[in-house]
Amino acid sequence: MSELQIRRATEEDAALIAAISRETFYDSFAAQNTAEDMTLFMERQFDTELLIQEVADEAHIFFLTFYGDTPAGYAKLKPGTHPELTDTAAALEICRFYARKPFIGKGIGKAMMQHAIQYAEANAYHTIWLGVWEHNQRAIDFYRLFGFQKFSEHDFVLGNDVQRDWLMRKEVGCEW
Repeated sequence: MSELQIRRATEEDAALIAAISRETFYDSFAAQNTAEDMTLFMERQFDTELLIQEVADEAHIFFLTFYGDTPAGYAKLKPGTHPELTDTAAALEICRFYARKPFIGKGIGKAMMQHAIQYAEANAYHTIWLGVWEHNQRAIDFYRLFGFQKFSEHDFVLGNDVQRDWLMRKEVGCEW
């Protein structure tokens, strides 16, 4: 996939990240949730000004993926652990991981995940973890292909609806 480019996002990319976020979240979850809950969640989470602050904050790591000149998806990573992880020395959370609908099934997600794992290894993280909606079987299967395993569950509030997320983890760079 020689046309594939993954690069670290800058503050100038915040509006693009917000647009991709709204598009992909809506495509992924609108059919299973109310319009009111979707709107409320997206207004709170994918506000451009909020994303400008997040992209500028060095504690948040955003990678944008392009296929040619077309934005195909992005990942948001953040150093930090979860209280239920036993090895908390060096954990990295995948906070968001979205591929745009036209690129699903074309290797974009695979390339993004490989990039996230390589980033974790290069920066001496021991564990990568994430939350995924318990009813998002396609995503669960995808994460399992990369060796992620469920270690817990937690509440995820979408608008006013309390849902369950599976927490999944993967050990990386297991030479230590």
